[in-house]
Amino acid sequence: MKLFNLRTPQATILSLVAALCFAMSGCVANNGGANGAQTSQTNTAVQQPPVANSNAAPAPDPNLANVPLTLPMVDALLGDEETVSELKSRAQLSDEQVQKLRDAGRDALLQLSETDEGPRSTTASSRDALAKIREIVGAEKAETVANFFRERWAGGGATTLAGSTPNSVPTDTRIVVNAPAYRMDIFRDGKLTKSYKVGIGYPEFPLPAGLRKATEIIFNPTWTPPDEPWVKGKFAPGKKVEAGSADNPLGPIKIPIGLPSLIHGGKQPARLGNFASHGCVGLTNAQVQDFAVELSSLAGKEITLDEVKGYQKNKTETKNVKLDNPVPVELRYETIVVTDDGKLAIYRDVYERGTNTEENLRRVLDAVGVSFDTLPAADQEKIRQGLSQMAIDATGNPVDPSANANANSNSNSANSNKTTSSKVTKNVKGAREVVFDLAALRGKGYPVPVNLKAA
Repeated sequence: MKLFNLRTPQATILSLVAALCFAMSGCVANNGGANGAQTSQTNTAVQQPPVANSNAAPAPDPNLANVPLTLPMVDALLGDEETVSELKSRAQLSDEQVQKLRDAGRDALLQLSETDEGPRSTTASSRDALAKIREIVGAEKAETVANFFRERWAGGGATTLAGSTPNSVPTDTRIVVNAPAYRMDIFRDGKLTKSYKVGIGYPEFPLPAGLRKATEIIFNPTWTPPDEPWVKGKFAPGKKVEAGSADNPLGPIKIPIGLPSLIHGGKQPARLGNFASHGCVGLTNAQVQDFAVELSSLAGKEITLDEVKGYQKNKTETKNVKLDNPVPVELRYETIVVTDDGKLAIYRDVYERGTNTEENLRRVLDAVGVSFDTLPAADQEKIRQGLSQMAIDATGNPVDPSANANANSNSNSANSNKTTSSKVTKNVKGAREVVFDLAALRGKGYPVPVNLKAA
C-alpha cells in the first residue's frame, strides 16, 4: 500500500509525511517552507537554489560525493510533486521507473525498526541505495538520479564551496547548526547570543549540510495517522492528534527550513546530544518555545514567551506566523573545531564522511594561523591519537575516508550488494568527542557556547 501518488493533494502529503515522524520519532517533511540554498562562501546572503536545465544534466559537483544517499531519504524526497516532476525531466525517467523508486524507498522505510539496534552504516546504506537505483534506472542514468537526490537533500546545491573557511564565524545574523557537535547557535549581527544542545538525524536520515532559511513558525502542528500497517491500531486512521500530545512527534512548534528538514520540538532530554530524528534538528518542548521567541526577534517580528504559551492553550488551532525577514539557517558538518578558549575539539564522525584526518586537521589549524608542525611533539602525538579515536562511526567501526566516495560511485563491486540491518541506529556508542587544551589556540577560532539551553 502506498502513501502517495502524483495526484495526492499537497495538504495530504504534508500530513502523511508528518505522520512518519510519529512512526519513527523523527521527521522528514516538506512543510511548505522556503527552498534550501547553496552555502555562500562569504556567509552574507542566502542565494536561491540553481534552476535545473531540463535538456541536460548539470555537471557533476565534486562536493556531492560526500553527501550520503539512503533509500528512506529517497522516499522522503519523492513525496513532493515538484521534485518528482524535475527528476523525471532531468533524468528522462518513465512513470514506471519513478514508481519503482518510490516502492524501493517506501519498502526500506517500512522495514526500519526502532525497537532495538542493528549494525547500520551510513556508507553501507548509501551503497545499497545506489545499487537499487542502478537496478531500476540502469547504470547510464544512475549517477544523474543519485546526484539529483543528493542535491535535494543538501538543500538544492553543493554542501560546501571549495576553499571555504573551516569553523567560520558569521558576521551577520543567522542560525548555525553543527551536527557532529549536537549544537545550534544564534548569531545576531556577528555576535553569538545563545546556544542549544540538539538531537540530529539518524545515520539512515542524516541531517543535511548547506544554507537554508526559516520563513515561518508553525504553532500547534497536528498530524493525522494514515491507514497504514505501521500505525498498528493505536490510532484510528484519519483522526487528528492534537499538538502537545505525547504522541505528536513534532511537539508544540515546528520551523520549516527547506525540504526535507525542520527544527521542531517533541524530543525528550535524553535524545539531545544523540540521534533523534529523520533529517531534522530536534529540541525539547521547552527549548523550541524559547527558540521561537529568539527566532521571531531575529526576524523583526517579536513574539513573547507568554504569546508562545498562549498559542498552546488552544491546541486544536494551528497558527502559522510568517516572519518579516527570512533568517538564514546554516547546517554544518565539522568534526574538527577550534574554539576561542584555546580548545581543539575532535567530534565523532557519526555520518562517516571521512573528515577526521590529519590533512583536514592541518586545514582547520591553518585557518586560525597555527601550524600543526609548530605544536609540541607530545601534543602532536596526542592529537593524532584523538583523530584515530574519533575516526569511527556511531557503532564504533573505523571510517574509511574514501568510503562515501566509493559508496556513491558507479562501481559494481561485490560490496555494492552487501545487505545491511533493517534496524535504525539509535545511539552513539562510546565517546562522542576528545578535547585538547592548547595555549597556541587561545583567543582564536569559533566562540564557546553562550547562554546554553541544554534541555
